[in-house]
Amino acid sequence: MPGVSAYGSAEARRWAEQAAEAGCGSVLLLPPNTYRADERSVRAHYTEVAGVGIPVVAYNNPFDTKVDLTPDLLARLHGDGAVVAVKEFSGDVRRAYEIAELAPELDLLIGADDVLLELAVAGAVGWIAGYPNAFPTSCAALYRAAVAGDLTTALPLYKSLHSLLRWDSKTEFVQSIKLSMDIAGRTGGPTRPPRHPLTGATEAAVRTATEKAVAAGHR
Repeated sequence: MPGVSAYGSAEARRWAEQAAEAGCGSVLLLPPNTYRADERSVRAHYTEVAGVGIPVVAYNNPFDTKVDLTPDLLARLHGDGAVVAVKEFSGDVRRAYEIAELAPELDLLIGADDVLLELAVAGAVGWIAGYPNAFPTSCAALYRAAVAGDLTTALPLYKSLHSLLRWDSKTEFVQSIKLSMDIAGRTGGPTRPPRHPLTGATEAAVRTATEKAVAAGHR
């Protein structure tokens, strides 16, 4: 599921066409993100890309795009035939229930690691994840238990990992995950500019949480 978000709908559509030609099963698409788009623009944007014929997953990240794909708007996008699922990153787990009421056939995907358990219990069917890059075995076990409703297994894992999972929702999420990968022996490596390496208290907090997870046996 490659991301095809771009400054304009025409460019996003071209990238979606390339994804379809490469055999991808779906694409991930932010709303217009160079300005605070209104509903008409958002719906036109998703309809344009959906015209390629490849399933489109909406990416709701109102913090960075300043465009909020609310449950009402998602239901309209789904009704337009423009999206089949949403990566929900608003952090408001209450939305899961409203989305299910307004668009029951729209797949809900967990978009932030630190609300995994809450959204899984609410009916999410997938996880577009960050921290499994550092701890794939433990995170996979957590996800499988959560979607199965096995809270006896999921809740202790979630509590143990949450001091790391919450970094997926912070500005420094890429640097944090890469640092955790390095510590866990998975070679995260440097970030691409303009992102800078973590320093000071932020680096210390991520390092401490990661070392604690390693000591606890997470892999």
